Amino acid sequence: MPMSYKKLWKLLIDKDLSKKQLGQLANLSQYTINKLTRTETVTTETLVKICYALKVDIGDICEVVFDNKVTGEDNHHVE
Repeated sequence: MPMSYKKLWKLLIDKDLSKKQLGQLANLSQYTINKLTRTETVTTETLVKICYALKVDIGDICEVVFDNKVTGEDNHHVE
C-alpha cells in the first residue's frame, strides 16, 4: 500500500533537522533513511522510533496514499 512521508520531511524542515540528524535521534540506519526518501515500505517499529524521537503521532509523519487504479474506487463520489 503506497505511503507518503511528505509530512515527515516538512516536519524536519520545521524543526531545522537533517535526515542524518533524524537517523541519529531515532537510531535509524542510512539504509532505512534511504528507504523513507524513496517512499519505500518500512516497518511500524521504524515509524514508532521516529515518532518517539520527534515526539509526534504517527499521523504527523506519514499518510496512506489512495490510488484509484489500485482500489477501483472513485474518490469524487462521496455521500
